[in-house]
Amino acid sequence: MMALLILGMILWVGAHYFKRLMPDQRAALGDKGKGVIAVAIVASLVLIIIGYRGAAFIDVWYPPSFLTHINNLLMVLAFWVYGSSAAKGAKAWPANKTRHPQLMAVKIWATAHLLVNGDLASIILFGGMLAWAVGSVILINKAEPDWTPPPAAGKATYIRLIVITAVVFVIVVGIHSWLGVSPFS
Repeated sequence: MMALLILGMILWVGAHYFKRLMPDQRAALGDKGKGVIAVAIVASLVLIIIGYRGAAFIDVWYPPSFLTHINNLLMVLAFWVYGSSAAKGAKAWPANKTRHPQLMAVKIWATAHLLVNGDLASIILFGGMLAWAVGSVILINKAEPDWTPPPAAGKATYIRLIVITAVVFVIVVGIHSWLGVSPFS
């Protein structure tokens, strides 16, 4: 099953990097290329989920229990950062200060999970996603060096973002609990 996880990660990275690393080949696919990439991403997610859930548990390190609290705080931050980019026009912090808030959220998510998961499959999954997000930022910045920060959002956007972040956190905790993975222990 570890092979499926690794294959899924390779497909995930390849599908996402294709446009940046092979722009002529991607352009040659035209609009149907969007469908091809979407299918590759969905297939990669299926492989990642099956591979991760079925991988043998091989301990690499033993995270101390206090890191669970840091993980949960980082997850709230990751949801906030990801959501900060959702509004049209004016953006909430940090999307009004950083160019890639969604990739920043992935980096926070991956780091949080690396803190509390010391098994090999988790290191491959979360470390791979962290490396992918870092690489994506580098590739995007290289291809599109100019960026103008959006205007800062108003109070109403922040209130909505607080509510959405809390709701998403509760939903994700519920999903983890349903899957048998307690985010609090």
